[in-house]
Amino acid sequence: MLRLLILLLLLANVAYFAWTQGALAKLGIAPAHQTEPERLQQQVQPELLLVTPVDAASVPAR
Repeated sequence: MLRLLILLLLLANVAYFAWTQGALAKLGIAPAHQTEPERLQQQVQPELLLVTPVDAASVPAR
């Protein structure tokens, strides 16, 4: 009984993985393609963003 349960869970995982990767698209079963173009449009000059390392002197001592 436990072997059957493990086998069913394994098959369910393989089927879910195949579905999420689009392998079942030929059968007409594919996840919806999701995009968020409005997030890209909301960005204001992202190329001006500068990430600098934290200086050891600026970190407060504990």
